[in-house]
Amino acid sequence: MVTNDQRRRQLAREKYERQQKRRVEARQKSRRRAAVIGAAVAVVVATLVGLVVGGVFDKDKKDEAADPAANPSASPTPQQSPSPAMAIDAKAKYTFALKTSAGDVTFEMDAAKTPQTVNSFKSLADKNFFDKTKCHRLTTNGIFVLQCGDPQGTGMGGPGYTIADENLDSLGKANEQGQVVYPAGTVAMANTGQPGSGGSQFFLVYKDSPLAPSYTPFGKIDAAGLKVLEEVAKAGTADGGQDGAPKTPVTIEKGTVTQN
Repeated sequence: MVTNDQRRRQLAREKYERQQKRRVEARQKSRRRAAVIGAAVAVVVATLVGLVVGGVFDKDKKDEAADPAANPSASPTPQQSPSPAMAIDAKAKYTFALKTSAGDVTFEMDAAKTPQTVNSFKSLADKNFFDKTKCHRLTTNGIFVLQCGDPQGTGMGGPGYTIADENLDSLGKANEQGQVVYPAGTVAMANTGQPGSGGSQFFLVYKDSPLAPSYTPFGKIDAAGLKVLEEVAKAGTADGGQDGAPKTPVTIEKGTVTQN
């Protein structure tokens, strides 16, 4: 027979065991909560690190990323050296002759309208800068251009310096969309979308193209050269898209600038 004293001790022991069990469960629950919070924090930190490394919060990269569907953009290398000293006749006209793998493209440049641009291209051509370079980009919708002048062939290369924008008002007043028409046969400077960011990349317009008046127009393609461009454009891009490397490879075998 269980005495009252034994019964009290048994009840006290059971109460103690229940308390211990609750304490153990509470500690386990606390550890699980801490683990979940720690994992969540780790995920957030890892995500932020990934975004920073990936350039999502990098303002400079964002500023240089012009819309490829709308703008003939380029990202020249950071300025490393001064632009070439003026060495041309600023009142003369010059011819830029491109001997390419797809055919010859020649255009006239007026130094009176774009002296800095013409001087830079004359200096680069005299150093064989454009020889053996690829025209890396063709657009076939919205705007119609072939882009060249990048020694890397990626759209990221340049001469190591930038030049000022010129002749921007020559194509007339912008419309309500902030655009003017760059007529077929126009040659203009590519840039990052920022003022004064042109380098060595340029685009050849083979069909009238509406663009912001932000790209220095500095040349006019001859009729034979325009036909070459039209044939390249007719073949489209290598991947069948509207913006990419041309399916017909275009390599500038030799680029020469001469005074008329």
